Amino acid sequence: MWKKLIKNLLLIEDNPGDARLFLEMFKGEGLNNTEFRHTESVSEAEKYVAEHAVDIILLDLGLPDAQGLEAVRRVCAAAPHVPLVVLTVSDDESLAAQALQVGAQDYLIKGHIEARGLLRALRHAVERKIMEEALFLEKERALVTLNSIGDAVICANISGNITYLNLVAERMTNWSHEEAEGRSMAEVFRIIDATSRATVANPTELAVRKNRTVHLPLNCLLVQRDGIEIPIEDSVSPIHNREGTVIGAVIVFRDVSVAQAMALEMAHSAQHDFLTGLPNRMLLNDRVSQAIALAQRHLKKVALLFLDLDGFKHINDSLGHPIGDKLLQSIAKCLVSCGRSSDTVSRQGGDEFVVLLSEVDQADDAAITAQRMLQAVAEAHSIGQHVLHVTASIGLSIYPDDGLDAETLIKNADTAMYQAKENGHQSYKFFMPAMNVRAVERQSIEESLRRALERQEFALQYQPIINLRTGEITGAEALIRWTHPTRGPVSPAQFIPTAEDCGLILPIGNWVLREACKQAQAWRHAGLPLATIAVNISAIEFRDERFLDGVFAVLKETGLDPRSLELELTESVLMKRVDSTGSILKTLRATGVQVAVDDFGTGYSSLSYLRKFPIDALKIDQSFVRQITTAPDETTIVTAVISMGRSLKLRVVAEGVETQEELAFLQAHQCDEAQGYFFSRPLLPEQFAKLLATGISQTVLS
Repeated sequence: MWKKLIKNLLLIEDNPGDARLFLEMFKGEGLNNTEFRHTESVSEAEKYVAEHAVDIILLDLGLPDAQGLEAVRRVCAAAPHVPLVVLTVSDDESLAAQALQVGAQDYLIKGHIEARGLLRALRHAVERKIMEEALFLEKERALVTLNSIGDAVICANISGNITYLNLVAERMTNWSHEEAEGRSMAEVFRIIDATSRATVANPTELAVRKNRTVHLPLNCLLVQRDGIEIPIEDSVSPIHNREGTVIGAVIVFRDVSVAQAMALEMAHSAQHDFLTGLPNRMLLNDRVSQAIALAQRHLKKVALLFLDLDGFKHINDSLGHPIGDKLLQSIAKCLVSCGRSSDTVSRQGGDEFVVLLSEVDQADDAAITAQRMLQAVAEAHSIGQHVLHVTASIGLSIYPDDGLDAETLIKNADTAMYQAKENGHQSYKFFMPAMNVRAVERQSIEESLRRALERQEFALQYQPIINLRTGEITGAEALIRWTHPTRGPVSPAQFIPTAEDCGLILPIGNWVLREACKQAQAWRHAGLPLATIAVNISAIEFRDERFLDGVFAVLKETGLDPRSLELELTESVLMKRVDSTGSILKTLRATGVQVAVDDFGTGYSSLSYLRKFPIDALKIDQSFVRQITTAPDETTIVTAVISMGRSLKLRVVAEGVETQEELAFLQAHQCDEAQGYFFSRPLLPEQFAKLLATGISQTVLS
């Protein structure tokens, strides 16, 4: 097999007789397919190998232009990958041995060469060269691999002196391989404990002594040659020879600066709000627990303030979430500035914040902080080109009076916040046990509401609207009623706010609109006269992006003439997001749907919006109608609303009429329509149908 590898043989020999002898040996040993080339000097050989392929070279060490090791070096340089066999005289055997060290693969002694020995030398030279090339490739592959990996690698011998550094190790230690080789591991690889600053024992000595893989202690720093310190982690393993004897150790280590920074960042992110950077719910709970433990030892109190913004949703919806986010960041800074360094301001999510006041002497201290925070939040916030104003509602709970753990204190402060919000914006309330009863009641109502629609627990009643000039029933207001299976009737004042808070007002409102339109259409088909059916629309329904589509879908489904539908909206609903309100109202008006302003006089009562918006009717709130009999000297608002409606050509409807005196006053001032118990209580559909058939007694109106 090896003979096939020798296709071209070059002999460098200045003695013609020796050259002829070699040629005869080759032919006699079956190398007939090998092409022989002969040169008499190294110079000729260098030219030949530069232009021709050669598989093996025989070199005489006594040539005219190069002798001894010089000849070997020149030939190896000219043909570095070609096997080389040197020829020497008998007394130069030591020279032949040196030739093997500088690049030759074998040697022959002139005068002692026979054919088999020559072939054996050629075979050994070829095989040894193949092995050398393979070893070189393997070593090169290992070096490339070690220099390509991201980890640093240092090798040391059994004495602890360095034998190798890869490129990463050079970069991390600031020692080059050449400078570090032969030095002690402790000098190049200097490790200290990050906390104690003490020098850490050489890990390679431990690996050698225990004859197993070991690791550096945690929290170690590598001190570079220039004194810079970097955190590292490593593993150290012993190196064995063929017999299994430990002859050194290799340490593999890496810079963990980025990993540590990322771990710290992840730990911070897990405990802090991404938007404001404030502690989040998890970190707050931990700090409340710590504050309670301190308060127990120092006989102090702990206060929790649960803060919710008033009007934030409107800003978020109208100006967009980026502006809303910046407003939350501004408010977070305000709250932090109001507290002490020992206090914790956290964001729970949305527009809710919880403030921990640790080691409070008395509840009044918490009240002072709450008032300061209310004032700070209410100040103008400059966000881009916007100057924004919001207020807040705060609930307070005190340890140990209102709870003995973080969860209870936060829950009770939240409950108190809802009480503060119900009692008016920009206020605070301390928790009281009675509030829990209301909170439980509210939660129970919400859970029951979620099942009320599917269980068909809702019903509509209808209250007639009377033309005060003719006495005719011109319309009906649809009023929702809820009969709970165990509670019985539940007041709308009790469940409507809860439905609005939890979002159930949307499906409930849609059901009311559909049922009212369906009923109105049924009465018309029965030949019962009814001009309009009025349905109350909440702010949440009106601001829903599917509001118009929902109204038109119901009208199409029920077949009711849009001119027979009147939607009642409060002033506060109309005045939020004025531009979009105008657009929605114009779309409704274009289809014939009428719009009435409900509870007029209790909100903005701005003449400008009455002129701007396409409105059909004003409904005077019953609290003003009641003044006709309870405070006759304070009927100015009723008179003014009627006059305003007439001047703007709007229909005016008085709500909550209960006495003959109130009716007479309204008729005298030419109010258009009225509704109330004086005429009829809200009726079920069958009862209302009978009322439509018979009409209101004229004696009532006279």
